[in-house]
Amino acid sequence: MGATDRIPVTKDTHEELHRLKGPGQTYDDLLQELIWERNRRELAEKAREVSEKDADELTPLDEL
Repeated sequence: MGATDRIPVTKDTHEELHRLKGPGQTYDDLLQELIWERNRRELAEKAREVSEKDADELTPLDEL
């Protein structure tokens, strides 16, 4: 494990993180999982936005 930084959180936030953390899981593992999930949701939302656009609103790949 590399350098350790401290991230101040409220007691309520710490308790919620502890509740979400699985047995044997580190807080770093949990935070990485939460970051990955957020990135996945954002990517899915962008993909949904693109799929809902009309074809005439999109730029063909050969024009890029």
